[in-house]
Amino acid sequence: MLAAGCTLPAFAPRTETQGGAAAPGTTPTWRDCPEVAEDLVGRGAPGMRYECAKIAVPRNWDTGGGATAGPGAGETFEISLLRARSSKQRDRIGSLVINPGGPGGSGVDTAVYLSFGQAFGGLPASITDRFDIVGFDPRGVARSSPIKCISDAELDTSFGFAPDPASQESFDDYVALNRKIGRGCGDKYGDQLPLYGTEQAARDMDAVRAAVGDEKLTYLGYSYGTLLGATYAQLYPQRVRALVLDGAVDPQQKLIAGSESQAKGFERAFGNFTRWCTANAGRCPIAPDARAAVTSAIDKAKVSPVRGAGGREATSGWVFYAVISSLYTESGWEELARAVDKLEGGDPTDVFRLADAYAGRGEDGHYSNLFDANLTINCADETEKPSREQIRQLQSQWREKYPLFGPSLAVGMLACVEWPGQRDPYPTGKAVGAPPIVVVGTTGDPATPYEQTARLATMLGVGRVLTWEGEGHTAYPQTTCVTDAVDAYLISLTVPGEGLRCPAR
Repeated sequence: MLAAGCTLPAFAPRTETQGGAAAPGTTPTWRDCPEVAEDLVGRGAPGMRYECAKIAVPRNWDTGGGATAGPGAGETFEISLLRARSSKQRDRIGSLVINPGGPGGSGVDTAVYLSFGQAFGGLPASITDRFDIVGFDPRGVARSSPIKCISDAELDTSFGFAPDPASQESFDDYVALNRKIGRGCGDKYGDQLPLYGTEQAARDMDAVRAAVGDEKLTYLGYSYGTLLGATYAQLYPQRVRALVLDGAVDPQQKLIAGSESQAKGFERAFGNFTRWCTANAGRCPIAPDARAAVTSAIDKAKVSPVRGAGGREATSGWVFYAVISSLYTESGWEELARAVDKLEGGDPTDVFRLADAYAGRGEDGHYSNLFDANLTINCADETEKPSREQIRQLQSQWREKYPLFGPSLAVGMLACVEWPGQRDPYPTGKAVGAPPIVVVGTTGDPATPYEQTARLATMLGVGRVLTWEGEGHTAYPQTTCVTDAVDAYLISLTVPGEGLRCPAR
């Protein structure tokens, strides 16, 4: 299963304790934590102060945390927060709460990355001068009562598996792998698996809002973070100040439709990459036919994978995920071309680097809990459960329509089909009473295809679409046009003009 989209690199999370969590409804105790930035980046951003806290939230908001019946009743999860505050802050508006997507991405890590300013891909000074940047790890993610139930060996097998298990034997092996993973998570977490779903996490987000002392929420959600923000807006419309939902997920889209949408999105993005290669042969060593070069690399890896350091094999799965990883940003296109070229020459180093960044795999072979959380959250949310036979048929059909990505997106649905937990679907209605919400879409987005942007805005009833005619996954703050529109909304609540489209450059 592909993640809905992590917008920033995944690093192994810090899981050591940061002191006791504040009880539900109480004010948290903040402590200086410069070591988080030092561990992630090697230093803190100039002029930024980093503070950390933990809050406790009910495991099951449906019981209010106090009932004696139901999974998780009377128990709590710890939610980790990081606040980055600029020494240049003036006329403070409040906190800008961040979620990077995934699901499974760390908001704590993302707040650190975004604190480094626009020159490094972070937030502009116009925002950090007016807001605290607050990242939180959702329940089950990284430092927030992390869920961990998939072994490193199982993840290696899963990512390394053929992206299109064509023979019945190979398909059955993939079914068995997903069943084994699901059984392991079910044995460990039992009836609490549904408690990691999106609606529960959105209720946690209101506890985060209260913990930072804001009467209303100002929020920036990327990718899956748009689903989290949309759910919050439906649950607490009167507590919304401003929401920016960048890289829209269509909440009304079920498993099959969502998987096909991603297959179409990645196929389109890959086509854009191949055209770029043809037009920029000096920067693309696999030109003039990049599609043939990538397809050949995957096919060769099925029968004769290149060995790297320590004997690790660059199987077809690892090559495929290097392709996936590179399509999240336009800057990744040149990296992919070099990686495939080097692989042809017998060096898989860059293929592994790209794929491992996507998978959350460290140099030591250990994984973060990114995909444990991703699988648990996705499957807790999902109610549609196609049969194995239906998936097998879709694998064949999508191979014709989306040759490189269709089969993998089809068989990826097996992860939730074989998942043992009950489901806890999120709401899919209008945010009645909420102010205007900005929904940002990128025309070349592979992971959350542009078509979903208007669908999310329409569902909410108060959405205003902002379009970036660019490449890669998510848009803010990539260009002056996008940045100016979003900044004006976050700071002054000025809604972008109807139908505003920002050029790629």
